[in-house]
Amino acid sequence: MTIRFTLERHVGWLEFNRPPVNAFTREMVDATHDGIAAALADPAVRVLVLASSVERYFSAGADLNVFRGMTGEGMRRWAERCHDIVRLLRESPKPLLAAINGTAVGGGLEMTLHCDQRFAATDAQLGQPEVRIGFIPPIATTQALARLIGRPRAIRYLYDGGLVPAAQALEWGLVDELVEPTALRRRAQAYGEELAAKSPAALAAIRHTVTLGGGMTFAEGQALELETVVGLAETPDFAEGVEAFLAKRPPVWRRP
Repeated sequence: MTIRFTLERHVGWLEFNRPPVNAFTREMVDATHDGIAAALADPAVRVLVLASSVERYFSAGADLNVFRGMTGEGMRRWAERCHDIVRLLRESPKPLLAAINGTAVGGGLEMTLHCDQRFAATDAQLGQPEVRIGFIPPIATTQALARLIGRPRAIRYLYDGGLVPAAQALEWGLVDELVEPTALRRRAQAYGEELAAKSPAALAAIRHTVTLGGGMTFAEGQALELETVVGLAETPDFAEGVEAFLAKRPPVWRRP
């Protein structure tokens, strides 16, 4: 089993599980896609965390045996499947977190760029070494990196192909919070539970407007925001949130 899924208090954990280093085969890519899709469709899952069950490796990227002798058409099929994962992540109505431990390079790390918050162990090291095999990262990473850390830094990061320590990744914005390794799961779980207690409709609207709006002109993003707030005003969660606030009681959100 290359992917492990567990659920704890409405926080789902999808963990890469191919020891010793979590090197991705096509089967593991497919399992990751299907695991994410299943979690997002499960009403019991309110927040999804991408993580690793392997102690010192979050991801080693692709198992290069997969690429030996691969043709352009074969690479198209590989990259299109990876892009299927990107679409699942970016279109998710549920909050997505990442808990990054150990060595994190290549495809597994690339998936975290499409998450909302990335928690990293203080001893983690991150990198995109694809240039060393005459390649580029194919999980919409060139696009996500430019938007996340800016074009000049993204270009240099990909040109260098080296490992970046967690503290540097935090400074760049590649990760959002550093956590002691032994506390990584606990911290991501706690934040996930905080989100799981909030309005699903509002969380989905935040993801939708920020994720899609970031690729639009300001005017287009503003129009998207307008239609989203109009739609939210018609949801039970909005009515409940207003009434609960005025009555000084905790809101009871509608769950799928």
